[in-house]
Amino acid sequence: MRLQIPSYIPSYIQSVECMNHLTAEIYSKRINKFNAFAESEYKASADKLIEIIKNGQDPYNTLNKYVHYLKYNHNLSPLSLKQEVVTVKNLLEYSDIEISPRKFKLKVKLPKIIRKTKQALSKEDIINILNSCEIRLKTFAILLASTGMRAGEALSIRIKDLDLDSNPVKVQLRGEVTKTKVDRTIFLTDEASKQLNAWIDYKHRARRVCHFDRMSGKCTTSMRTPEKDKGDLIFAARESMSVHNVYINLCLGFERVLDRLHMGQKEEFTVNPTSNKKHHRRRRITLHSFRRFVKSSISDLGYADFSEYFIGHSGSTYYRKTEKEKIQLFRKIEPHLTFLDYPTLERKGADVEAKVDNLEQENQRLRHSDQLKEDALATLSDQVMKLMVEVQELKKR
Repeated sequence: MRLQIPSYIPSYIQSVECMNHLTAEIYSKRINKFNAFAESEYKASADKLIEIIKNGQDPYNTLNKYVHYLKYNHNLSPLSLKQEVVTVKNLLEYSDIEISPRKFKLKVKLPKIIRKTKQALSKEDIINILNSCEIRLKTFAILLASTGMRAGEALSIRIKDLDLDSNPVKVQLRGEVTKTKVDRTIFLTDEASKQLNAWIDYKHRARRVCHFDRMSGKCTTSMRTPEKDKGDLIFAARESMSVHNVYINLCLGFERVLDRLHMGQKEEFTVNPTSNKKHHRRRRITLHSFRRFVKSSISDLGYADFSEYFIGHSGSTYYRKTEKEKIQLFRKIEPHLTFLDYPTLERKGADVEAKVDNLEQENQRLRHSDQLKEDALATLSDQVMKLMVEVQELKKR
């Protein structure tokens, strides 16, 4: 439930909402923490505290107190704490309180951000995870592990964003749902496209629905088939579900799978140095780990620039490649982004073996040809030497 925040705050949230409504929701929750801080430390609401600062109270001292409040009253990582403080700093600036970047850096001390080494996922790990998932989560995980999409981008895909008639199957990501705010096209592996079709068919299958009539006290059942709306989110179980709700639902399911496989270890960090108390928050393996796997796999094959384009980083030189060239590169990396489609892997493996056999035969033919040439040269050299000896004998005579 959102706290009552008058004056500058609704206007600030509204301006952020024009940019992105999800960002506005996050900012609103952060400002609620600032409002709780103001009531705890100053016995005033957030808007009243802003007025106090505008009337002469040192904003840097207030922000320092807020850092201390967040550090010892909320279980936040250093990065999250910094984001909370920066949001409040932006609110103060929006409220016409001048904050000097130099003075802010000098006077407001934030905890050092410690970069943890991210656990790498192997292909075997991904196969184990996929084999332990139910159909919706399995489809979602395959999509992430074969495309390197961000979770929010994958969850924003609608049925009409799929081009199932193309080869390979393509997904059109809208600029409003991508981090870079740029439209981009994603190629799907044969395995991912088959799994996606299987999930869509399963989602819109005929199912038995029970309805309890309170008036008669009886339960009636009927067979119903959900209508397939082109504008529906692919991974939403119901029409009313938002991207955020679907994300939370799938995240919880993914965590349960990791726990069953004994792969759900969490990172730990110290919040209170005096008590040396350890807090466990983010898991070492997350949905974002699939994105790192895709980037590493493509880079290891020697296509580092293409990997930047493939996972949606801005500024890649491959934005200037033709569609045909991109598809050719994608076909080369496709077997390395296929996990459970064993017939396809075996077929492509057989194709590779056939190519190796052909190359070996060609190599043997060339070696045999070279040997014949060497024998001919040796014979010719012997004949030349014999002629030279005969010429020498003739000269002596």
